[in-house]
Amino acid sequence: MNSDSDLQIAGDILEVPHLLQPAREHPATVAEFAGLARTIAADRAAWAHLVRYDATSRWYHRLRTGPGYEVWLLSWVPGQDSGRHDHGGSSGVLTVLDGELTERARDTERVLRPGAQRVFAPGYVHEVANDALEPAVSLHVYFPGLTEMPMHAARCAALNAPARA
Repeated sequence: MNSDSDLQIAGDILEVPHLLQPAREHPATVAEFAGLARTIAADRAAWAHLVRYDATSRWYHRLRTGPGYEVWLLSWVPGQDSGRHDHGGSSGVLTVLDGELTERARDTERVLRPGAQRVFAPGYVHEVANDALEPAVSLHVYFPGLTEMPMHAARCAALNAPARA
């Protein structure tokens, strides 16, 4: 790879520490939405009492809305996952608040621990799962607000199909 490539200069474009800025009241950039998520994450008293765990499905609660965005709080018990999906025309920031989540996208897999943030653009396909033994909590900021979440076939669906003679 060329030593002057954008990736080598900026790092993983889906990681955001190099973009961090203080949160504004009404964010307008990806970095500001990441800052908003960090600010909310740091105020544990504002969200911890709202968290519920549901053994049958992921639990979620819309925590906040603003001009052109919304913030969701989700909980995940061990074994729960989102399925492979994208977020339609919305971009987003995923922040892990408690526990561990695994993100699978393209041919990569990342374990995300508290404080980890991932940023994604419209059409980004991924799956998020709690592969750990403890519950997890995450914060999701979508801009514009989430209106669709198209599901995608699993990457290894062909591997699970019955063998043909």
